[in-house]
Amino acid sequence: MEGNVLVIGLGLIGGSIALSIKDEHKCKLMGYDLNQDRVRLAKSLNVIDDCVMTIEDEAQAADLIIIAVPVTETIAVLRELAKLKLKSGVIITDVGSTKKVIVDEACNVLPDYVDFIGGHPMAGSHKSGVEAAKKDLFENAFYVLTPTPHTSESAISTLEKWLACTRSTIVKMNAEEHDHVAGVVSHFPHIIASSLVEHAEIYHQETPIIQDLAAGGFKDITRIASSNPKMWSDILLHNREGILQQFEVWMDQMNRIQESIRNSSRDEIYHFFEHAKEFRDEFSTRKGRALATYFDLFIDIPDSPGVLAEITNILAKNEINITNIEIIESREDIYGVLRVSFRNENDRVRANKLISPIYETYILQ
Repeated sequence: MEGNVLVIGLGLIGGSIALSIKDEHKCKLMGYDLNQDRVRLAKSLNVIDDCVMTIEDEAQAADLIIIAVPVTETIAVLRELAKLKLKSGVIITDVGSTKKVIVDEACNVLPDYVDFIGGHPMAGSHKSGVEAAKKDLFENAFYVLTPTPHTSESAISTLEKWLACTRSTIVKMNAEEHDHVAGVVSHFPHIIASSLVEHAEIYHQETPIIQDLAAGGFKDITRIASSNPKMWSDILLHNREGILQQFEVWMDQMNRIQESIRNSSRDEIYHFFEHAKEFRDEFSTRKGRALATYFDLFIDIPDSPGVLAEITNILAKNEINITNIEIIESREDIYGVLRVSFRNENDRVRANKLISPIYETYILQ
């Protein structure tokens, strides 16, 4: 693909998309951010070809505009772009975690000769900023596109060609469906995770040791509670109706299990856990599903010097890239569990073959 590409917003997501495009396409890639220091940093890291001081400078010559800022700011950017004389046939897309409010705004303010296609790359990192950008951040992840009713098929096809470099799985749906699905698997779980942390904090006041005993399971289920509060406040308010509806369903479920416990209904309690386990286990066995984008290998390791170095050296010598590594539990004189994450299944299989003759390994489905 050739043309002029403008990325508005140079954080982790915008920077990673820019790196992917820059690595594969023959294009002029320009970057803009309200924080000009971030723009200069992106240029110095070769994330972009050149800096843009104002959106107007390059937007009017762009063939593809990628808006990579929070939802509220995305709406403001769309209104700013609507005031400019953009190139006929220009494609504008975004990366917002909620889609209906953005798609509706795009339909209302952008001229007919512009093709807007909502986007949501469903991947991220615990790191932030353009300095953390990686060209393979979206590999094997889902990348949702939400065209407007007026978006041409040729524009959708063109954007898919631009985004093929991300090596993600493109999924197309309407904005309403996206917000419903994202609310179930992403937005509402953030509320639950944060509520569990606050629940623990209540008891922590009277039993401080709770914080010390919060081990692997609690940390895993509440990890996303460490996400950016401003961003998630924004997301929840823009998907307000869907979230409120899910509260009703969730509270009904909690009331039912509460009654089962109150009545000592062993069969009902058992069914609650059994049904959840069966449905959760399906996530890992259904090809192409979101949870399959996390390829973790668990390794039982002894508490002795050099173990981590040995494992990472084996993987490095065989050119197997690690995306994350974590000691889930480590106690003196007791075996701990090391979780090593990989970008794809092939890397995990290779790593398992190398490590399993030395340490016990296993994969959780």
